[in-house]
Amino acid sequence: MNTTVTTRGAEAPSEWTRYLALLQGDPHFKPNALPHMARWVSYWQKENGPKSEAQTRAFFSQLGQRPNLKEWHFRQAVTSVELWIQKIEPLEWARNFDWEALKDEARLLESDHRTVMRDNDRLQSSSAPSDPAKDFIPAEGEKEALDEILDESRKAMRTIPLASATEQAYLQWIKRFSRFQLRRLDQSPREFSPEAAAQYLEFLAIERKVSPGTQKQALNAINFLARKVCGVEDYEIQYRLASEGKRRLPTVLQREEIQRILAHLQDPWRLMVEVMYGSGLRQIEALRLRVKDIDFGQGHIMIHDGKGGKHRVVPLPKTLEGRLEEHLKGVEETFQANLAVGLGDVQIPHSLLKKYPNAPREWPWQFVFPAARPCQHPRTKQMVRYHLHEKSLQRQFRQATLKARIPKKVSCHCLRHSFATHLLENGVDIRTVQDLLGHSDVSTTMIYLHVIRRPGAGAPSPLDFPSSETN
Repeated sequence: MNTTVTTRGAEAPSEWTRYLALLQGDPHFKPNALPHMARWVSYWQKENGPKSEAQTRAFFSQLGQRPNLKEWHFRQAVTSVELWIQKIEPLEWARNFDWEALKDEARLLESDHRTVMRDNDRLQSSSAPSDPAKDFIPAEGEKEALDEILDESRKAMRTIPLASATEQAYLQWIKRFSRFQLRRLDQSPREFSPEAAAQYLEFLAIERKVSPGTQKQALNAINFLARKVCGVEDYEIQYRLASEGKRRLPTVLQREEIQRILAHLQDPWRLMVEVMYGSGLRQIEALRLRVKDIDFGQGHIMIHDGKGGKHRVVPLPKTLEGRLEEHLKGVEETFQANLAVGLGDVQIPHSLLKKYPNAPREWPWQFVFPAARPCQHPRTKQMVRYHLHEKSLQRQFRQATLKARIPKKVSCHCLRHSFATHLLENGVDIRTVQDLLGHSDVSTTMIYLHVIRRPGAGAPSPLDFPSSETN
């Protein structure tokens, strides 16, 4: 393969020869991608990227602003520069640089992501079964019947409305139950019967061997279908419960373990994790934070439309105020630069967009943790910016946990468990913790009482507690 690359740096031709030979010898890179990878390196050199980490970050930040740049283009550019530094031109500042974290900042939300889903007027097709029964062929008219019942269910759900995650879960169960009726019972999904529901729930417990929680979720979805879609109110479902299991206790991290994890994270991921732990936020709540939700004067954070559509106020850790303000300055600079070239819009729920048409271009509505790149809004087709992807957050947290050698089954939600447990350990009243977590019933919060040691009251952030003395 003949590849010609024009460079403007001071590198000798032999370096490019070695680089291209390295690419050609790696089976992970397709031959037609090699010239593009070399050009990415050339562009990076032209922008003085090799001089410092700041110059390199500025190059990729500018690259991410291109509206037509695809995610795999961005990842290819990062990989190209990373390989050049590792194999051709080692740089002192890049010794501990986290290239995977840079790639993760540009990850886009999928079209069916729960943050994006309701902005898309087009309903998903249900022609492809999500859990096909291989020993049964599709029933006659199955696609049309499923489309009809799912469309009716969506309309009913959005008039309540249900949370996006609950809607997605219920629709999957209604789809599976309706397919079960069509294939095994030769019944229409519109003809709800308690006997069919009982047979399906027993099928889940006996053949699928689902957990009691999964079976209960399926029952809730079937009850919604019966009452809100089929209009059946008076009925009783008699079925076998799935085998009961003990409720798993939440995994709680010690404060020293959290500090070890934080030591292996870089901003914005570290700052986001500290906010989640310091204020007891779910990961989607932290990702969806907007500038207007943070009140530095009052020292609190407003959580809007949390799980179950609830709103609550949580403490803003005082130790994070300075870093958050500095972080927001950088976000605002990027926002103003984007605004100048017509790319400053942020995603706004459709109902609010009608009421506040200028909100997408106003600073208070910007995400605190925006994605590195804008993407096309599924409904308006305009280029807008969303928040960072939760899968990227999960990956960064998982990698930091492995590097910190934490011998526990850890996820981002453990930060919320740790928040509640550490508050109780430091004497905060359980009712106060219940309010901070947004639990409707105190019995949900009481699971954390297995570690409580001292009674008391007050609700400071656990991130503001003084560090325990080390012997």
